[in-house]
Amino acid sequence: MTRTKTDKLPMDLTDLMIEIDRLPEEYRQNLVQPLNRVVEYTRRRRRILNLIQEALSQLRMDMKYLMFDLDATRREREHYKGLLEENQ
Repeated sequence: MTRTKTDKLPMDLTDLMIEIDRLPEEYRQNLVQPLNRVVEYTRRRRRILNLIQEALSQLRMDMKYLMFDLDATRREREHYKGLLEENQ
């Protein structure tokens, strides 16, 4: 099984990979492909989770900007409303 140093797989999966690597070749051959699918699924799930977390962070930031803009708009409205009432 090929892994890079940047892989951050769950410890259980890493342990399983080590144990499968220790098996005799005849048994290992049957397990390599399913294990690779599980590893790829885990990586894909982690990428998706990271994308979701980034999107949520961006949404939170956008909401803060929108709330700031809404508050500023309300203040401006009240200011101009007061000016209008003074002129009448």
